Formats: sequence, structure tokens, C-alpha cells
Amino acid sequence: MSIEVRNIRKSFGSKDVLKGIDFTFERGKVNMIIGASGSGKSVMLKCIVGLMKPDEGEILYEGKDFVGSPITEIRQIRREVGMLFQYSALWDSLTVEENVAFPLRMFTDWNKHQIRDRVNWCLDRVNLKDANAAFPAEISGGMKKRVGLARAIALNPKYLFVDEPNSGLDPLTASVIDQLIQELTTEFQTTTVVVSHDMNSVVNISDKIMFVFNGEKAWEGDKRQILRSGNPDLDKFVFVSDLIRRDIYDEKDTKNR
Repeated sequence: MSIEVRNIRKSFGSKDVLKGIDFTFERGKVNMIIGASGSGKSVMLKCIVGLMKPDEGEILYEGKDFVGSPITEIRQIRREVGMLFQYSALWDSLTVEENVAFPLRMFTDWNKHQIRDRVNWCLDRVNLKDANAAFPAEISGGMKKRVGLARAIALNPKYLFVDEPNSGLDPLTASVIDQLIQELTTEFQTTTVVVSHDMNSVVNISDKIMFVFNGEKAWEGDKRQILRSGNPDLDKFVFVSDLIRRDIYDEKDTKNR
């Protein structure tokens, strides 16, 4: 259940945002798209999930052309997608339970008891048991992220997309979210795609990495190869923009071997 992008291009006016990117996102792995703000990584994610249409190129879900398929096939693929947005995107007027139940009510014919059981399972899986009646305004940022994850896995997706999961979170809470993403990827064997600029997440949970620079795929590899990439733009991103010291990275990398 891989996702393949081929020669993806996207422009806004005279600005070329994506310049012919090729990459394969693999099943059962945390596939990370990293890069500085404005590099094009979020635009690529939106193209992959269908929130934007690329100007050129193909997006293949298990070999099926997502861009050029009939609407019925596109809808079927979308039903197999779970998404955690950068700011969780919860409905403030709905309780935690109602937020998680939303895709179940939209895409299944389950009765209220089946929906309640699934919601409770999902909340328990992200360590939010008994939070059903709370409203988003009553819970912390980290809890909102976990509610977003619970909603993302409600339909048992084949594909899980996560946009900047640790934005605005303290390091400890960010580590909890990272661990949940990794566990859910392994448990459900999803093709997980994470957009991030957080090098701690790269060190902790990534399996496969694409570095995007100025709208192009500038490097791909894994977290053990990233130190020896030979790419000066990637080195600057890893060790300067995120202030990650080389010895700390080496220590974590050694533990993950």
C-alpha cells in the first residue's frame, strides 16, 4: 500500500512551488517530508491528499492514478485516508466524542452504539479514555493533537497523513505525539506521511526521509544517512536552522541502531 508521486509540479502565478518531484512513500513506515518554511512540502502534501491539484505529474495509490481517476474511485481512496492537520482542525462546537465520530457518521452506516464503541476504542488508543464529553476549548494543545489522531484512525485508514504534528507543543508532549504516530503506523501498517521541520521527530521516528529545498527533492535517505548526505543545504537545515548539535544526533542515532 505505497503511494508514488511522479514528476509533481505546482505553480502559483509565476512562482514555481513544486518542480518535478518523484518519491515513493512506503507502507508500514513513517515517511517524512522535511524542509524549511516555504520549501514546498505542505503544498506537496495537499496535492497528495487531493486538497490541491498538481499542474503536472501523477499521484499513484497502489498503482491507481489519484489525479486522473473517476470521482467514484477518488472518493474510495479518500475513505482510506486519515489526516491530522497542523492545528488539529477540531470543531469547537462539538465534543471530543462528536469530533472523533464525525467521519464514522459521514462514511459508514453504523448505528449509534457501534459508533460509540469505535470512538471509545480510538480515544483509549491515544490515551484519552473518558474525555468524550470535553469540548476542544477545555483541553490542552497536546490533547487536541491526540483527539485529531483518534479521528484520523477512526475509519482504520490505509494511509495516514500528518502535517507538523509538534507545532506549538512542548518537547515532552511532542515526544508523546511522535510515539503515538510510530505505534499507530506499526499497528495498522499504514503508509504514513509526516510533514515536519522538527529534527527531533526525524531522529526519533522517521524511517524514510525526503528533504525538499526550493521546490525540489534535494535528498532522500534514512536518519542514519542524513549526517553524511554531502548536501550543504541539508546540513544547514539539520545543524543550523534547528540548532541540533551533531553529538546529540549521533548519540540518538546510535541508540536506534
